[in-house]
Amino acid sequence: MASTACFMIISKNDIPIYEAEVGTAPKKEEAAHQHQFILHAALDVVQDLAWTTSAMFLKAIDRFNDLVVSVYVTAGHILVLFFC
Repeated sequence: MASTACFMIISKNDIPIYEAEVGTAPKKEEAAHQHQFILHAALDVVQDLAWTTSAMFLKAIDRFNDLVVSVYVTAGHILVLFFC
């Protein structure tokens, strides 16, 4: 079974710092854009949750089909988003 994971670091000004995809799924241009869309859509949820909780790890903040998006929020409000 092919699987993939996507990892992205976002600055506190919503500027992407780093992005990587790892896994065994075949690379498709369409899939790469879909992964970016999923993570950017999750940013809206993160921005609301980050100010209402003191937790640094927000597990399963968003879901898309069989993909689950989670995020770490650092003390400096740097976001480390990933899904698998």
